[in-house]
Amino acid sequence: MEVLRVFNNNLILARDENGTEVILTGRGLGFQARPGSPVVRERVVRVFRPDDGRDPDHLAGLLADIPPEHLQLVGEALTAVGLERIAAKPALVVAMADHVGFALDRAAAGDTVEYPLLAEVTNLYAEEHRQAVALLGAINQRVRVPLPETEAVGLALHLVNAGFASGDLSQTYTMTGLIHQFLDVVAAAHDVEVAPGSVSVGRFVTHLRYLFVRIHQGRQLDDRRHSEIGDAIRRAYPEAAATADQLARLVQLRLRATLSADEVAYLALHVARVAQDAEPDPSA
Repeated sequence: MEVLRVFNNNLILARDENGTEVILTGRGLGFQARPGSPVVRERVVRVFRPDDGRDPDHLAGLLADIPPEHLQLVGEALTAVGLERIAAKPALVVAMADHVGFALDRAAAGDTVEYPLLAEVTNLYAEEHRQAVALLGAINQRVRVPLPETEAVGLALHLVNAGFASGDLSQTYTMTGLIHQFLDVVAAAHDVEVAPGSVSVGRFVTHLRYLFVRIHQGRQLDDRRHSEIGDAIRRAYPEAAATADQLARLVQLRLRATLSADEVAYLALHVARVAQDAEPDPSA
């Protein structure tokens, strides 16, 4: 591999054997390195391959602003719990390492943060929360002052955010609040108790997560061939269709996005399944 740019003693931009620009980190990797010189391979600790058309030079600059020990800590912890795919995404590693760095500072000062989304995260993102608990354990095995258990919530949100391939958690916060609101609307409209751990709710949440990704990417389901299916769903489940229309209005209000007819129809199908599988609300 060939050195393209040296950002600091521990991070460089290089070109690999395939001609692809990659970001390399490693203690002393950039020391006395010059553009055009070969990379000292034995010093390479981690390789980041920018994806989604992101500018490698910009991402390398972001990584260079994070203390190398925090990058190493997060990278090692992610790998230790089997999350290598996350550890290879520079934007997400930057966000998570920045988060962990501030969390370590809070822990050293004896401060704690109460996350308002604790219930939503543990219920809606059970798998990511499980991974975050394991990740927190791996981090705490490598630091002098351990982070509190509540930090698993923040780490879980970063893992959820991996679905957006973005370092910005604002979308994930909005999505989490909106999913929780959706479930409340379904429960109220159909006089049922919605159990977050049920199969139908799990499928609904998964559908919503992909829906929000499609909205963010401007790639909603909108195929004329599906219109007959959508009409059939509305005829079969009129009450669920009315609820789906309510959810579509919430999306318009919160995300400034108009859902296509196909998206609303598939929402209705999931609403119908959730309502059918739920227990009646005894207070109704």
